[in-house]
Amino acid sequence: MRKLIVTNIVSVDGFIEGPGGNVRALPMDATFDTYNRDRLRAAEILLLGRRTFEMFQGFWPAMADHPEATSVHREISRLNGAMAKRVVSNTLSDVPSGAWASTSTLVPGSALHTHVAELKRSGDKDILIFGSRTLWNSLLNAGLVDELHLMVGGVVLGSGTPAFDAGAKARLELLGVERGEGSSNVVLKYAVQR
Repeated sequence: MRKLIVTNIVSVDGFIEGPGGNVRALPMDATFDTYNRDRLRAAEILLLGRRTFEMFQGFWPAMADHPEATSVHREISRLNGAMAKRVVSNTLSDVPSGAWASTSTLVPGSALHTHVAELKRSGDKDILIFGSRTLWNSLLNAGLVDELHLMVGGVVLGSGTPAFDAGAKARLELLGVERGEGSSNVVLKYAVQR
Protein backbone atom coordinates (compact mmCIF):
# COMPACT_ATOMS: atom_id res chain seq x y z
CA MET A 1 0.00 0.00 0.00
CA ARG A 2 1.29 3.44 -0.93
CA LYS A 3 1.95 6.21 1.57
CA LEU A 4 0.79 9.75 0.96
CA ILE A 5 3.58 12.08 2.07
CA VAL A 6 3.26 15.86 2.34
CA THR A 7 6.57 17.72 2.09
CA ASN A 8 6.67 21.44 2.69
CA ILE A 9 9.00 24.14 3.96
CA VAL A 10 7.68 26.29 6.80
CA SER A 11 9.04 29.18 8.80
CA VAL A 12 9.79 28.73 12.49
CA ASP A 13 6.51 30.53 13.18
CA GLY A 14 4.53 28.20 10.89
CA PHE A 15 4.10 30.05 7.58
CA ILE A 16 4.53 28.45 4.14
CA GLU A 17 4.62 31.84 2.41
CA GLY A 18 5.56 35.29 3.52
CA PRO A 19 3.35 38.36 3.16
CA GLY A 20 1.79 38.70 -0.30
CA GLY A 21 2.29 34.99 -1.07
CA ASN A 22 6.09 35.34 -1.24
CA VAL A 23 7.50 31.78 -1.07
CA ARG A 24 11.00 33.18 -1.64
CA ALA A 25 10.87 34.52 1.92
CA LEU A 26 11.68 30.96 3.00
CA PRO A 27 15.29 29.70 2.95
CA MET A 28 15.25 27.25 0.03
CA ASP A 29 18.89 26.21 0.12
CA ALA A 30 20.82 23.20 -1.19
CA THR A 31 19.50 21.05 1.68
CA PHE A 32 15.94 21.91 0.62
CA ASP A 33 16.69 20.95 -2.99
CA THR A 34 18.46 17.71 -2.11
CA TYR A 35 15.71 16.62 0.27
CA ASN A 36 13.03 17.25 -2.36
CA ARG A 37 15.02 15.34 -4.98
CA ASP A 38 15.33 12.37 -2.63
CA ARG A 39 11.56 12.42 -1.95
CA LEU A 40 10.91 12.43 -5.71
CA ARG A 41 13.20 9.43 -6.16
CA ALA A 42 11.06 7.45 -3.69
CA ALA A 43 7.73 8.47 -5.22
CA GLU A 44 5.66 7.37 -8.17
CA ILE A 45 2.88 9.95 -8.23
CA LEU A 46 2.99 13.70 -7.68
CA LEU A 47 -0.31 15.13 -6.41
CA LEU A 48 -0.66 18.89 -6.91
CA GLY A 49 -3.29 21.58 -6.68
CA ARG A 50 -3.89 23.65 -9.81
CA ARG A 51 -1.87 26.71 -8.72
CA THR A 52 1.15 24.65 -7.64
CA PHE A 53 0.96 22.58 -10.83
CA GLU A 54 0.94 25.71 -13.00
CA MET A 55 3.80 27.26 -11.04
CA PHE A 56 5.92 24.07 -11.18
CA GLN A 57 5.18 23.42 -14.88
CA GLY A 58 6.22 27.00 -15.61
CA PHE A 59 9.57 26.55 -13.83
CA TRP A 60 10.86 22.96 -13.69
CA PRO A 61 10.90 21.84 -17.36
CA ALA A 62 13.36 24.61 -18.26
CA MET A 63 15.76 23.51 -15.50
CA ALA A 64 16.63 20.28 -17.35
CA ASP A 65 18.93 22.18 -19.72
CA HIS A 66 19.34 25.54 -18.02
CA PRO A 67 23.05 26.50 -18.05
CA GLU A 68 22.94 27.83 -14.47
CA ALA A 69 20.92 24.93 -13.02
CA THR A 70 22.64 22.71 -10.46
CA SER A 71 22.86 18.97 -11.04
CA VAL A 72 20.20 18.54 -8.33
CA HIS A 73 17.86 20.96 -10.14
CA ARG A 74 18.41 19.11 -13.41
CA GLU A 75 17.53 15.81 -11.78
CA ILE A 76 14.43 17.30 -10.10
CA SER A 77 13.38 18.58 -13.53
CA ARG A 78 13.76 15.13 -15.09
CA LEU A 79 12.02 13.34 -12.21
CA ASN A 80 9.12 15.80 -12.20
CA GLY A 81 8.72 15.54 -15.96
CA ALA A 82 8.63 11.75 -16.07
CA MET A 83 6.49 11.17 -12.98
CA ALA A 84 2.73 10.61 -13.17
CA LYS A 85 0.97 13.70 -11.89
CA ARG A 86 -2.55 14.26 -10.61
CA VAL A 87 -3.79 17.85 -10.82
CA VAL A 88 -6.65 18.59 -8.44
CA SER A 89 -8.98 21.40 -9.47
CA ASN A 90 -12.58 22.52 -9.26
CA THR A 91 -12.11 25.07 -12.04
CA LEU A 92 -10.24 23.27 -14.83
CA SER A 93 -11.99 21.12 -17.44
CA ASP A 94 -8.72 19.61 -18.70
CA VAL A 95 -5.04 19.48 -17.76
CA PRO A 96 -3.28 22.72 -18.76
CA SER A 97 -1.21 22.42 -21.91
CA GLY A 98 2.54 22.42 -21.53
CA ALA A 99 5.53 20.16 -21.01
CA TRP A 100 3.75 18.00 -18.42
CA ALA A 101 0.39 17.57 -20.15
CA SER A 102 1.15 14.00 -21.30
CA THR A 103 2.04 12.78 -17.79
CA SER A 104 -0.77 14.58 -15.97
CA THR A 105 -4.36 13.63 -15.17
CA LEU A 106 -7.06 15.99 -13.94
CA VAL A 107 -8.89 15.05 -10.72
CA PRO A 108 -12.01 17.06 -9.87
CA GLY A 109 -11.97 18.36 -6.31
CA SER A 110 -15.26 16.56 -5.65
CA ALA A 111 -13.56 13.21 -6.39
CA LEU A 112 -10.34 13.93 -4.47
CA HIS A 113 -10.80 11.77 -1.37
CA THR A 114 -12.10 8.74 -3.29
CA HIS A 115 -9.36 9.07 -5.92
CA VAL A 116 -6.57 9.33 -3.33
CA ALA A 117 -7.92 6.36 -1.33
CA GLU A 118 -7.87 4.28 -4.55
CA LEU A 119 -4.34 5.45 -5.45
CA LYS A 120 -3.09 4.47 -1.99
CA ARG A 121 -4.42 0.92 -2.43
CA SER A 122 -2.98 0.45 -5.93
CA GLY A 123 0.80 0.43 -5.55
CA ASP A 124 3.90 0.55 -3.39
CA LYS A 125 5.85 3.72 -4.17
CA ASP A 126 4.89 6.98 -2.45
CA ILE A 127 2.39 9.61 -3.49
CA LEU A 128 4.00 12.99 -2.89
CA ILE A 129 2.57 16.47 -2.35
CA PHE A 130 4.69 19.62 -2.54
CA GLY A 131 3.09 23.01 -1.87
CA SER A 132 -0.66 22.69 -2.47
CA ARG A 133 -1.65 23.79 1.03
CA THR A 134 -5.43 23.67 0.47
CA LEU A 135 -5.14 20.19 -1.03
CA TRP A 136 -3.07 18.62 1.71
CA ASN A 137 -5.06 20.26 4.50
CA SER A 138 -8.21 18.67 3.03
CA LEU A 139 -6.51 15.27 2.83
CA LEU A 140 -5.10 15.61 6.37
CA ASN A 141 -8.55 16.41 7.74
CA ALA A 142 -9.96 13.38 5.86
CA GLY A 143 -7.37 11.05 7.44
CA LEU A 144 -5.63 10.30 4.13
CA VAL A 145 -2.16 11.76 4.84
CA ASP A 146 0.31 9.18 6.17
CA GLU A 147 3.33 11.39 6.82
CA LEU A 148 4.15 15.09 7.15
CA HIS A 149 7.72 16.09 6.33
CA LEU A 150 8.06 19.69 7.44
CA MET A 151 11.32 21.42 6.67
CA VAL A 152 11.55 24.17 9.26
CA GLY A 153 13.54 27.01 7.76
CA GLY A 154 15.65 29.25 9.94
CA VAL A 155 13.46 32.31 9.53
CA VAL A 156 10.61 34.01 11.40
CA LEU A 157 8.20 35.72 8.98
CA GLY A 158 5.68 37.25 11.38
CA SER A 159 2.83 36.89 8.88
CA GLY A 160 1.91 35.18 5.65
CA THR A 161 0.07 31.99 4.79
CA PRO A 162 -0.16 29.57 7.73
CA ALA A 163 0.72 25.94 7.04
CA PHE A 164 -2.46 24.63 8.63
CA ASP A 165 -6.11 25.62 8.30
CA ALA A 166 -7.79 27.12 11.35
CA GLY A 167 -9.21 24.25 13.37
CA ALA A 168 -6.94 21.61 11.81
CA LYS A 169 -6.19 18.76 14.21
CA ALA A 170 -3.89 15.77 13.92
CA ARG A 171 -1.89 13.65 16.32
CA LEU A 172 1.65 13.14 15.08
CA GLU A 173 4.44 10.74 15.96
CA LEU A 174 7.99 11.89 15.31
CA LEU A 175 9.74 9.53 12.88
CA GLY A 176 13.01 11.39 12.56
CA VAL A 177 14.91 14.63 12.27
CA GLU A 178 17.36 15.51 9.49
CA ARG A 179 19.68 18.44 8.99
CA GLY A 180 21.90 19.12 6.02
CA GLU A 181 25.50 20.09 6.58
CA GLY A 182 25.90 23.85 6.71
CA SER A 183 22.14 24.48 6.69
CA SER A 184 19.87 26.01 9.32
CA ASN A 185 16.93 24.08 7.85
CA VAL A 186 15.73 21.04 9.81
CA VAL A 187 13.37 18.35 8.48
CA LEU A 188 10.87 17.02 11.01
CA LYS A 189 9.30 13.79 9.75
CA TYR A 190 6.01 12.80 11.37
CA ALA A 191 3.63 9.88 10.99
CA VAL A 192 -0.01 10.93 11.19
CA GLN A 193 -1.74 8.89 13.88
CA ARG A 194 -5.09 7.31 13.05
